[in-house]
Amino acid sequence: MSGRSFLAPLVLALLAFSHCGWAGTIDCARTYTLALHDHGLLYSADTDTGIDKDVADELIRRSGCKVVVSLMPRARIWQLIESGALDFSLSGITNAERAKFADFAWYFSNKYYLLVRNDAGVHKLSDFEQNDKLQLGVIRSFRYSESANRLVDKLQEANRLSLAGGLAPLYQILMSGRVQGMIIEPFDFPALEEKKIREITTILELNDPPVAHGLIMSKKALSAAQMEQWRGIVHGMRADGTMLRIFQKYFKPELAAALVNF
Repeated sequence: MSGRSFLAPLVLALLAFSHCGWAGTIDCARTYTLALHDHGLLYSADTDTGIDKDVADELIRRSGCKVVVSLMPRARIWQLIESGALDFSLSGITNAERAKFADFAWYFSNKYYLLVRNDAGVHKLSDFEQNDKLQLGVIRSFRYSESANRLVDKLQEANRLSLAGGLAPLYQILMSGRVQGMIIEPFDFPALEEKKIREITTILELNDPPVAHGLIMSKKALSAAQMEQWRGIVHGMRADGTMLRIFQKYFKPELAAALVNF
């Protein structure tokens, strides 16, 4: 075998290795912190299971670092990420304000939907917006897709929002009739299998493009080099099929593939 023919497979192997995201040894000079939030299939505090739990476990395993994992409300997570008191969280989306203090490593993308009570008489987004008797339930500090954010901001100005700390309380006030709608995503769908919820609600498309979600990294707590190392791990999980396998534990193959292949 010639030198060139011997080196070609080696070069290809090194390129593949690089593509999988291993950007060198991870800086484990200190203990890191990562917070999960209780939200449908992303994480359930009751069972200590979920997509984000599996992603966190794999990140920790691949990094070889000590990471203290805790559970917090989403609003608190963003506060600590901004201050630098928390290194990481998961399944976060960005906007202009968050980009000032957080960087992201994307690992899935999904659409948002409007879940409305059937007795609200809502058939499209504008119906909800124009009926000043209707209240929308949202989780504190959550942002969504463009149309959903526009609706939330307009209803907030009109004092037509009911805030909750998590997904379960939102379903409770929806069932009780205190709110007539809420913004949901695929991770929330299992709750819709509850017969009582399914019987009284309708899911409406928002027609917004999917929104990328990812590992949230605090710019105040981590250097640019450190963030690039962790981003490399996430990229590696996507490239080698690990991320897809995690999502396939919770979704049908077609939906899992649509979420992680973007």
